[in-house]
Amino acid sequence: MSSLQIWVNGQQQTTEARSIAELCVELGYGDQKIATAVNSNFIPVAQRADIMLAEGDRVEILTPRQGG
Repeated sequence: MSSLQIWVNGQQQTTEARSIAELCVELGYGDQKIATAVNSNFIPVAQRADIMLAEGDRVEILTPRQGG
């Protein structure tokens, strides 16, 4: 399996992950509550395992913030 060059939150990154779900685990998010998007398309939690990454994809991972 070859690695992919993708962008995560604006930073270029090499990954072995093939799906959004695998990428979240690889990046240490595990079961945290996060929002994900690929190429500006929101990806619901239930679809993360089905969405496959491709070379050059732009992934956004957002975590909730507290405070005010």
